[in-house]
Amino acid sequence: MARAAAQTCPPSGAATLFLPPQAVKLTALSIFGGLVWILVASTTVMVPMAQGWIMFVSVFCFVMSISLLCLYLCGVHGGSRSWVTLDAFCQGTAALFYLSAAVLEAYITYNYSNTLLYTIYKENIAAVVFAFLATLMYVIHKVYSLLRWKSS
Repeated sequence: MARAAAQTCPPSGAATLFLPPQAVKLTALSIFGGLVWILVASTTVMVPMAQGWIMFVSVFCFVMSISLLCLYLCGVHGGSRSWVTLDAFCQGTAALFYLSAAVLEAYITYNYSNTLLYTIYKENIAAVVFAFLATLMYVIHKVYSLLRWKSS
């Protein structure tokens, strides 16, 4: 019975880095989210409002995910089940934000493909790919969070 209760509350300490939801979060934010942030920041700004949204999403999700990860590492949650709900909500929000950013970046890249230099075009394509991969990682994390939320 104690084992089932331990699975329903968020982990703390080093266990955070090795259990599925947080390991997926770590991959999504550090690799894919960071690459979207870098690639969009290094390209030519064609549509400032749209690329501003993409930068906001990548920075916001990065800060939000790092903050939650640090709080889990420090064990601030104290085993409370309300943190499971918070985690599921945050990852769902991040998945929706990244999906909108990925679609927007793909649309911009497609519309301006004839006017871009080839190197800038390749950077934009890479940003699109990594934005969709980050979306996928956040969706996977959301599924794990919802499964944990359901069992709590």
